[in-house]
Amino acid sequence: MNNNRGNKKNTFTRLIKTLFEFYPVLLPIIIFLILFNAVVSSIPSIFMQNIISVIEKYWRTKDWVHAKPEIFSFVTVLVILYILSLIASFTYNRLMAVVTQGSLMKLREKMFAKMESLPIRYFDTNAHGDIMSIYTNDTDTLRQLISQSLPALMQTSIVLITVVSIMLYFSLWLAGVIFIGCMIMVLITKNFGSKSSRFFIKQQQTLGETEGYIEEMMNGQKVIKVFNHEEEAIAGFDKVNNEWFEASRKANTFANILMPILNNVGNILYVLIAIVGGTLLYLKVPNISLSGMALNISIVVPFLNMTKQFCGQIGQISQQINSVVMGLAGASRIFGLLDEEPEFDEGYVTLVNVKEENGELVETTERTEMWAWKHPHEDGTVTYTRLEGDVEMHDVDFAYNPNKMILHNITLYAKPGQKVAFVGATGAGKTTITNLINRFYDIEDGKIRYDGININKIKKPDLRRSLGIILQETNLFTGTVMDNIRYGYLEATDEQCIEAAKLAGADDFITRLPDGYNTMLTGNGASLSQGQRQLIAIARAAVADPPVMIMDEATSSIDTRTEAIVQKGMDALMKGRTVFVIAHRLSTVQNSDVIMVLDHGHIIERGSHDDLIKQKGQYYQLYTGAFELE
Repeated sequence: MNNNRGNKKNTFTRLIKTLFEFYPVLLPIIIFLILFNAVVSSIPSIFMQNIISVIEKYWRTKDWVHAKPEIFSFVTVLVILYILSLIASFTYNRLMAVVTQGSLMKLREKMFAKMESLPIRYFDTNAHGDIMSIYTNDTDTLRQLISQSLPALMQTSIVLITVVSIMLYFSLWLAGVIFIGCMIMVLITKNFGSKSSRFFIKQQQTLGETEGYIEEMMNGQKVIKVFNHEEEAIAGFDKVNNEWFEASRKANTFANILMPILNNVGNILYVLIAIVGGTLLYLKVPNISLSGMALNISIVVPFLNMTKQFCGQIGQISQQINSVVMGLAGASRIFGLLDEEPEFDEGYVTLVNVKEENGELVETTERTEMWAWKHPHEDGTVTYTRLEGDVEMHDVDFAYNPNKMILHNITLYAKPGQKVAFVGATGAGKTTITNLINRFYDIEDGKIRYDGININKIKKPDLRRSLGIILQETNLFTGTVMDNIRYGYLEATDEQCIEAAKLAGADDFITRLPDGYNTMLTGNGASLSQGQRQLIAIARAAVADPPVMIMDEATSSIDTRTEAIVQKGMDALMKGRTVFVIAHRLSTVQNSDVIMVLDHGHIIERGSHDDLIKQKGQYYQLYTGAFELE
């Protein structure tokens, strides 16, 4: 529990620092206006005491003519203060809206920027729905905290301090009764607040889990339908939904109990002040106060008003506790995302445009379609190595977690222009090899060289710029067909995008779309067939014009007729490039320069199609149907 309190305190402190970083000028102005408004709303009791004193003074003489100017002066000052308070309240509420929404906007920008810097491993280990919940639900709780709870708590605290100071100024006897009641209210708030806060935190966690489950089920609807798992999916949802319900029910139960109890304690305290005040007046007990004034009706009556005000402020604090706890829980998850370790990149070799002058490569800012690796050395010299697509792996070992090794002593060579195919059962390590070439993950041991350069020395963005990848699952973004093709190279002209589409064999169907290349795509290209979506993905890779292509089961989810069309597009794209192909259908890899058969992370066979057939090993069994891939 102590650790939890420490985390809350750290989260709160960090949140306040973040808000001041966003609005270093505006926020102090808002704080001043809140403080001014709080003080003004606390001082009517002083004016009430003064007015009652004036009435007492002229009561017996009935000289209301002289009493009127004194009362009018107090009322005038009070009206002026209330007008200023109204202006201050209106201003800080308007400014607070700017600070609140602006802070959330900047936090979302920071979160998204941070998310884009995170490694693939983060998205493999966290449910996408849970990540989405941080952007939506957690930021919404933060909105309530910033816009409502924090100003209310600040104002309430100032009002309490001011009211307590006035109480001590008027009478220590009556203030003592208030303090006893305050202690009771604090104990009640602490007891119920701690219980509700625990469940409010759990509520945020279970909410993220529920959204993660819904997102997973939405993505897997086809699988659910095929295997008739609707009832199991419903049962799974009922479980996570019930956990969310139980956490919310318990949190709100304790929160809803708190207010009625505090209200009743406040009412009892009001009655006690009236009884004690009346008794002290009746017994003529000497008053003890900072003012030195005698105890009379002009003090007891305002005290009753201050008691109501005091108890009301305690109730306000209790109302805000839940919002504060939920907001801090949301802020904790937001800061958790922001504190994630970004993708580490120790590379220093970059990819640059070059041209050839006098037999040497010279760096240029122009797009020459000739690329080279710019390699600075410790002695200050810089060398340029032409980008050709020569990929080598030497004795590579890799594991996603330390307990289970995926790849064992992998060694392979892919010369420029070669087509290298990986064949093997699911889990053999085919996709893992291509993930290592992209540096989505870093190897445990061994070396991977690209054009003779250790890929650890190459900056990741530059490395990935030289690689094109076509996946089994095609991702199309909301936008036109042209926009989706241009995604491969954002500076590409319309003509370049069209040429890439022609190369991929996509131009024919694109021109027959309602608006051609300007046809809007939504929902991951739901209006297109799987084959059409794949052709656009090939065109997107083509416009990038990378020297190395990776094709991971690019045709496994489409029919053989469509596959022939897609394969034609891929063959055109692969011409003259180093290509890594992963495929279950052996027909797509027969023309490969070298085929590698993997089994449980080991390369057990390698060679051309004809060589492997002659060996009559596992590849031969796969090809002849004696053995099937799982």
